[in-house]
Amino acid sequence: MSIRVTNQADVIPLRPLPAAASPALPREPLWRDLVGEVLRRERQAQGRTLKEVAEAARISMPYLSEVERGLKEASSEVLAAAAQALGLSLADVLALAGERLISLAAARSRSRSLGSSPAGGRRSVRSTGPAGSVGAMRPSGPMGGVLLAA
Repeated sequence: MSIRVTNQADVIPLRPLPAAASPALPREPLWRDLVGEVLRRERQAQGRTLKEVAEAARISMPYLSEVERGLKEASSEVLAAAAQALGLSLADVLALAGERLISLAAARSRSRSLGSSPAGGRRSVRSTGPAGSVGAMRPSGPMGGVLLAA
């Protein structure tokens, strides 16, 4: 048994990807990486240390460090405490992580479309709500998608 060096999810497509396209596509990000990235970016933007934020959140400094680096899957209570220590709500942290996920998905889609045929499996993100409202966003395509709401 080997230890995984990467911190990326192994995503098994329902339809096999062409051999040439597989290595070129970026890997699917993990939610814990995205949330950790948001926490670290906000902490650094505030010019605060791990120790300061960990003490304010009442969590251990090593644990907060692991959460920021995407090594630990934090509970909602821990994420809410870290967010509050940074002056954010849990919703703020999750929304920022969601925005990052959407931008990475768009980049994956662009990479996929560059290496695919004209009829290739491109998926678009479209709003299903009325114009001007905060609608549900979902990837569309032959395999459906996950419903995201803001």
